[in-house]
Order: sequence, then structure tokens, then C-alpha cells
Amino acid sequence: MLISAQDIAYRLPSGETLFQDIYFTLNKGEKAAIAGHNGAGKSTLLKIIAGQEKAYTGTVAASEQLYYVPQHFGHFNQLSVAAAAGIDTKLRALSAVIDGDTDPQLFDIIGDDWDIAARYEAAIEKWGIPAIRPEQPLSALSGGEKTRLFLSGIDIFEPPVVLLDEPTNHLDYIAREQLYQWVATTNCTLLVVSHDRELLRLCHPIWELQADGIKAYGGNYDFYAAQKEVETNALQQRIAHQEKTWKEAKKQRQIAIERKQHADAQARKKAKTGGIPKILLNGRKNAAEVSTAKLDQLHTDKVSELRAEYQEVAAMAQLQRIMKGFFEQSGLHRGKILVEANGLNYGWTDGQLLWESPRSFTIRSGDRLAITGPNGSGKSSLFQLILGRVMPTTGQLYVADTRTLLLDQDYSLIDRSKTVLDQVLAFNETGLETAMVKTVLVNFLFGPDTWDKSCAVLSGGEMLRLALCSMTLQNKTPDMIMLDEPTNNLDLANINILTKIFADYKGTLLVISHDKNFIREVNAGTEIALAKA
Repeated sequence: MLISAQDIAYRLPSGETLFQDIYFTLNKGEKAAIAGHNGAGKSTLLKIIAGQEKAYTGTVAASEQLYYVPQHFGHFNQLSVAAAAGIDTKLRALSAVIDGDTDPQLFDIIGDDWDIAARYEAAIEKWGIPAIRPEQPLSALSGGEKTRLFLSGIDIFEPPVVLLDEPTNHLDYIAREQLYQWVATTNCTLLVVSHDRELLRLCHPIWELQADGIKAYGGNYDFYAAQKEVETNALQQRIAHQEKTWKEAKKQRQIAIERKQHADAQARKKAKTGGIPKILLNGRKNAAEVSTAKLDQLHTDKVSELRAEYQEVAAMAQLQRIMKGFFEQSGLHRGKILVEANGLNYGWTDGQLLWESPRSFTIRSGDRLAITGPNGSGKSSLFQLILGRVMPTTGQLYVADTRTLLLDQDYSLIDRSKTVLDQVLAFNETGLETAMVKTVLVNFLFGPDTWDKSCAVLSGGEMLRLALCSMTLQNKTPDMIMLDEPTNNLDLANINILTKIFADYKGTLLVISHDKNFIREVNAGTEIALAKA
């Protein structure tokens, strides 16, 4: 047993409990993963285990050194690369000794790490960032480079236990494949937080973080997904049974009420003739009211229980049905030329061109294309060219007059300065009355308490649902949809929803994603491959 957690609980600054009753043990050689909805507290739990978060109750014990690769690096940006990597003190000491300083404290700092500089060079070479110098500011690195730097630390320090928080979020497909290979072959004990299904397939067990504890699934992602489907089907059967029970209870309640009304009428009749003392009649009346109140409470409890269990499954299924119906409206005939590029290239302000060889391609209606390439190869820039937001430096680019929509990882079609209601009203080309627009919002899981909420504070899943809701209020389905890393910042449930929705889309689909599962499942089988100049 390398890590043990006992009775961990964490409360938000507001006083609300994020999670509690967390117990688990991580044994040597295990490669466990923590799954769960966005906002469940997965990253917070990992920070607690890593010793980065102190405001919790319970105990965490670790018998070996832990190495932590965070999801976000903003609090390191003021540091140098060497300081962020945790080797700056040793490098300075080593440099001083090489320059002739014989201070014994320097030798104590270096310890057995006389090869620390060589290990750093070898590690960054392995992880594909050989040009990153120790003295550089970390803030100058891209998100992918920062992640690779922290992954390099695994090779520098060779820790027995590694904690990874969403490690593939900023990585391109080349770095992802390298990480997958490392996870598959390493002897390190791992604890991973991720929504990357390919990575989760290399991990087992899967621990699902819930508000009241951890539910363990003794297999990898495929086993977890299969078990979740079994649980969902069982839930639907239980809901159907509860509905039947509720209807029967309602029927019995009505019969009981009618019997009471009849008995009360008989009692009042007898009371008039002196057959029943008034005090006894009043006692029966009070008893009847109490009994009716109990039946009402029973009815309310059953309905509340039903709604609590049914809401998420039913609402997500309804959302899929809405979007499927909306996407089936795409009316362009297959094969029409929508985009045609001949000798296309784009130059930055310093005159550097994006691609070493100019690009030529044709996109026709009905095509489902994956735009692939490493980070920096111009995938998003190609989208900007097609959208007409930037102009080609060389070559010709024809784009037909079609209805095109971009759904990117930042959900830029959502105006952060608007409220949820104002956002969808701005897309209301169908001219629905405000009351009907509010009904549409409810269908996308935005209840009345969210209508005045600022779009700026929405989660990734909420942004996705609001973007989809906005789309359905347009006059017609887009002829072409462009997806730019749409699964970033989404949890597994929302990734599955997004996958099913765009698998049903009948129009032209262009996808930028490093998630091979997503590309495959939305049937983006043709590839436009890009490479850096």
C-alpha cells in the first residue's frame, strides 16, 4: 500500500461540501484513474493527495515519494523553467562547483545528483522539447510544452508514484501517443485524473468520485463504460417500476379519500341526529386530515425520488433526440463543392508561411473530414481561412455561400457578457416568444434559476449545452459545422453526448481533435494532414 486515504472531506469556501467519506488505498504497481463529472472535485482530491491542498479533513498517508503533474500551470509562470522543474538550486550549485567554489554546502545541495544537467537534457529530448533552456521563463512556453516539461520531471527524478491531472489536455497526437506508451510500459504506480478515453483504457481500477464517496470499478475504461450502461438500464427499469408504483399509490389515495369523504358524510349525518358526540366527530376529522396529509407526503416523496433519479438520464436522452431532429434538417445535396483550395498558404506578420508546401484540397457537402497535425501546424488557422476571418497569403480559396458554424473549445459563439437567456434570445432567428424560448432552455437543462446567470461563469458542460441550444433556435441547420478541439474541458458524460450528437449530423463536418476516439466515433474518416513549415 503506497497511498491510503481515510475519511477525506472537502468543503468549498461557501461552506458547501464538495465531497466526503472518501476512502481508498493505492497499491504498488496499480494504475488507477479517478473519473466523475466536471465539478465533482477530482483535481481537488488529487491536490490533497499531492500535498498541494491543505484545507480538508481526514488523513492521507503516502509511504513513497509522490511526483505531481498539475493540470494548470499559472502559479508557476513567474518561475524559470529550472525552478518549475525543481532543479534550479542543484543546477546553480553544480555551476558554482564547476567554477571552482568549494563551499561544503554546495556539495550537500548536489548530493548524488552530479548528473542532474545531463538528466535534464536527456529528459527534455525524450519528451520532444530539446530547445527549452533551464533559464527560460516558464510563461514563454505553450501549454503543451509546459505539460511535456513536467512529464520530463518523471525521467529526471524517477519517482515511484506519479499523479497526473488531465495530462493530455494540451498535448498533440504525437505527444499523446508517447504518453500512452509510457503509461502502458512504466513500472511506476499511477493515479490519473482524465477524460481521455484512450488513456483511461490503460488504467485500472477506475474510481468514480461522487459527493458521498468513491465507487470503484475493477477494470479499465471499457469495463467502466459497460458497467455504467448496465447501471443506466437498471435505473430506467427502476424508474418504470416507480412510475407504476406511483400511479397505483395515486389510485389508492383517491379511493381512500373517497372512502373518507363518504365516512365523514355519514358521521355528520349521525351527528345531526345525536348519534355521535361532537368531540368524537372532530377527533375523526382531525385523524382524517392527518391521514390525508401523510398520503400527500408519501406522494410527494415518491415524486421527488423519481425526479432525482430520472432527471439526468432522461434529460440527456431528450437532448440527443432534440439535436438529432435538428441535424436531420440539413438540406444540401451531397457532392456540392463548399470549399476549394489551390496552392493555399498563410503568412505571419514576419513573413513566415504556415506550411512548407502550399495546400490544395476540395471539401464537398456531406464530407466528414479530420484536420490533423501536431500543435503549431496551422489547424485552427485553416479554419479561420475557411471562415474568411483571415485572408490567404498565396493561392486561391473558394468558399461557397453556405451556413457555417464553428464550435471550438472556448465556445466563442457564446457572448460571455450576456446572461443565459440573453444569449439564446440573440440566436432566436425562429422568432419564438420569450416564454417558448424559456421552454427550450429547460429542455437543455437550464431551469429558471439559471436564466439570469452570466455566461462567463458556466462550466464546460453548460457551455456545450448552451451552444447547442443556441444552434437550435436558428432558422435552419448549418450546412457545415467546424469542431475545433470540442472535447477539451468536457467530462466523460458530455463527451459521450457530443459524440452521439455529431455522429447523427447529416451535413458537412470538419473536426480538429487529438482525441482519436472522438474522430472515429463521429465518422470523420477522411483526413487533411498538416505539418509545420
